Amino acid sequence: MLQLNYRDSRPIYEQVRDGLRRLIITGVIPAGDKLPSVRSLSSSLAINPNTIQRAYEALEQEGYAYTVAGKGSFAALPTDVSQGRRGELMEQLKNLIQELRFLGVGREELMAALLAGEEEK
Repeated sequence: MLQLNYRDSRPIYEQVRDGLRRLIITGVIPAGDKLPSVRSLSSSLAINPNTIQRAYEALEQEGYAYTVAGKGSFAALPTDVSQGRRGELMEQLKNLIQELRFLGVGREELMAALLAGEEEK
């Protein structure tokens, strides 16, 4: 399910957050489904439960998850993801496009990459 890279410069909680976000976005964890409990995920990854809790809190702040008291954390519906996160991603995309254009990637190649990303859905 999730794999951690201890050579990665990112903190472990960010790797967990990004991994769970990817699973939610790709539909491996469908909207409304319960995320693994903090205890079970920390046990399976052999990391501190506080690290998992921090990743879940970050997902919740971004709108990818929500918590129900006494029940656990769940994958959010796509409409629940915050407008701020969408703006963040658009800014990152803009910066990537600018850098790729600087490196000589043409408009057609960029459009092909965008369309290929659409097809993967």
